[in-house]
Amino acid sequence: MATPQRDELPVAGLTTGQLARLLGVSPTTLRSWDRRYGFGPASRADGRHRRWSPDDVAMAQEMCRLTATGTPPAEAARTARLRARGADSTGGPGGPGEWPPVPSDRTDGTAPRAGSGLPLGRVRSECRGLARAAVRLDAEEVRELLRRAVAHHGPAVAWEEVMSPALQAVGRKWQSSGEEGAQYVEVEHLLSWHISAALRHYYLDAARPRRAASGLPVLLSCLPGEQHTLPLDVLTAVLGDEGLAVLMLGGSVPADALITAVRRCASLAVVLWAQTSDTADLALAHRVAGARWGVRGARTQTPVLLCGPGWHSVTDDPEASELTHVTSLHDAVRTLTGLQRERPAR
Repeated sequence: MATPQRDELPVAGLTTGQLARLLGVSPTTLRSWDRRYGFGPASRADGRHRRWSPDDVAMAQEMCRLTATGTPPAEAARTARLRARGADSTGGPGGPGEWPPVPSDRTDGTAPRAGSGLPLGRVRSECRGLARAAVRLDAEEVRELLRRAVAHHGPAVAWEEVMSPALQAVGRKWQSSGEEGAQYVEVEHLLSWHISAALRHYYLDAARPRRAASGLPVLLSCLPGEQHTLPLDVLTAVLGDEGLAVLMLGGSVPADALITAVRRCASLAVVLWAQTSDTADLALAHRVAGARWGVRGARTQTPVLLCGPGWHSVTDDPEASELTHVTSLHDAVRTLTGLQRERPAR
């Protein structure tokens, strides 16, 4: 979220509606904070309309950042007020030079009252915080929340219980809101980009303890026209934790390039992702399965895994029976680690 400088704010201060738009919350949320926690502006314009001064705005932004980490609103309001008053440098809670302790990483499934406006249901508090930060377009907070989620829970749980529910809620809001929902497209793009970045950073982080990769790599690819790479980013990170080598080709790989890669690289298996039935090309999947690699006279075929909801429409096709259809992240990981264990015996 782009934070305005003090000299950029109106001299008279912001109205509640203006501040709500700035923070990505509803005016009702701001009024609720004021009513429940005494967290609001003290000044009034012409004795009637309440105005948020630069100090009030900074305090409200801090309140949003704290609730985004899962801090209960009452505790967030208290801490935001203390920080605004400089308690961190005057011997307040936490000692001289320290901010008051801020609880985070709540996993009790309870929802802080300050909402994102997204239909989330019962999810981890980290997911709610991520959704609120994304709706505010607060890129720094989104990045930090994702980093902590992946580091604390691992990529599989972070994806299934924090990242994916937030993304799905944004998608539902966009689909159900008509023209108004168009404003959530940028939220989805921001969130998708940062989720991909967090997963790739986790996989590529040389300083992170991990099992050494061994054996043939798993080749991951989206089919031609398929741009949804996030599930493969997740699978890459999880396989890395399992000690499997990965060769990630990314989105919308041309058919000939995919076949060439399979023939050039000795791989444990090929994972083909299709998000929709439009990109689930069964004929191409058979071409990949038929591609051989290795020295002449001892050429080998690579198992092909069909991953993604796009393949559901072809699973009853008799021609698909020769290929392995996996229906979940755990199913894919279980199948691939099983192939790795079997490989030395072949």
